[in-house]
Amino acid sequence: HGEAYRGHVFWDELFIFPFLNLRLPEITRKLLLYRYRRLNEARHAALETGYRGAMFPWQSGSDGREETQVLHLNPKSGRWLPDNSHLQRHVNAAIAYNIWQYHQATCDVEFFYFSGAEMFLEIARLLADLATHNPATDRYDINGVMGPDEYHDALPGAKEGEGGLPNNAYTNVMTSWVLARAIETLSLLPEDRRRELAESLSLDSEEVAMWERISRRLTIPFHGDRIISQFEGYADLEELDWPHYRQKYGEVLRLDRVLEAEGDTPNRYKASKQADVLMLFYLFSEPELEAIFQHLGYSFDAEMVPRNIAYYEERTSHGSTLSHVVHSWVIARSDRARAWKLFRQALESDVGDVQGGTTPEGIHLGAMAGTVDLVQRGFTGIQTRGDVLHLDPALPAEIKGLKLHIRYRGHPLVLEVTRQMLRVRSLRSAQQSIRVAHGDEEHSLTEGATVEFKLNDGRAIFPILLCHQA
Repeated sequence: HGEAYRGHVFWDELFIFPFLNLRLPEITRKLLLYRYRRLNEARHAALETGYRGAMFPWQSGSDGREETQVLHLNPKSGRWLPDNSHLQRHVNAAIAYNIWQYHQATCDVEFFYFSGAEMFLEIARLLADLATHNPATDRYDINGVMGPDEYHDALPGAKEGEGGLPNNAYTNVMTSWVLARAIETLSLLPEDRRRELAESLSLDSEEVAMWERISRRLTIPFHGDRIISQFEGYADLEELDWPHYRQKYGEVLRLDRVLEAEGDTPNRYKASKQADVLMLFYLFSEPELEAIFQHLGYSFDAEMVPRNIAYYEERTSHGSTLSHVVHSWVIARSDRARAWKLFRQALESDVGDVQGGTTPEGIHLGAMAGTVDLVQRGFTGIQTRGDVLHLDPALPAEIKGLKLHIRYRGHPLVLEVTRQMLRVRSLRSAQQSIRVAHGDEEHSLTEGATVEFKLNDGRAIFPILLCHQA
């Protein structure tokens, strides 16, 4: 936010909207309408690139055109280098995810029916068009893209003009999720609005059937002991000598600049700027990921989560302020001490100007909102999915208790969490009852009602109270 980013909008809203959805959802709505008002420009961008649907830019400005630079300066070497970051098509999946999460948190049917659904379907159309059938595997590949980790923008030895990577796991999993939710979106629309959209978008049953097939047959690369490969070919990269570079340069947050100045490139190494595969564990719960992978025809077990987290934790430089937020989130339940350290580092990103000179030119809104959201949703285990408010607290040792005021589907709620108890109280509301759940326990909560769970070290074990206040 500021001159450093030239006023451009990236994907950081993915880290900001979840906090706003439960506090000031009207702001989320207005910012999603920013995207909707630029839908035609996104359609034009897709058409110019040879695709159908809507392709939102990696860096967006006032009129919705792609504003990403084509060259960038490495201040360590003084050289101007080609910039392929516009190939981060996952920004489109982020917008679709934001639409879905906003709808889950607010049930704002007016927005969903008349703006959100149209954007969602056009994004699904683009992502489906990016996929190409591979007869050798009978699966669909997405090639020539970049994932969230910006260190890798091409395969080693790629010629000029051959930017992008094959089958970025994050992009492909998100594409599967978007296509499945797009089909669900059609089922949620009233018949007249569904018919109207199908006609205006020229969307027929044959195309929807193709979405269903692609959503089940996208390629997800693996290597080693069930490690999700960041992209196809990642397993063939060299391991980086991290101790050598840290001894020579310190924390090497911007490893890409260091390597380029030495005449090398991070494209050769298993080294990431920020969370890529681990973004999946940030956005989805374990049951959700298991369902997505089963939908894709891949097995998924609980041990894959800590195994993948440990693997990529060792190979990430945290060159983005967003990375500490994600890594803290995904280990919050398995390594609370380490999660707290990463949380503190994320909090200090701008206060301490950890990137060495970036803060005076613009604060990092994504990291700022992400750290507060880590307290709001991460430590309380809030998830808004399946028309239910799910809660699963896991307080770090440094926090003895939390008291939060949030809004969920028109209900002002007070959440209180200690190591012994979780209490959810609904204040005055004219809305219908909501459903609140922990694990297999689910309860209806109406105006003035309270549900309380007994906890074991910050984790819920069973509900003990459901009452109305006088």
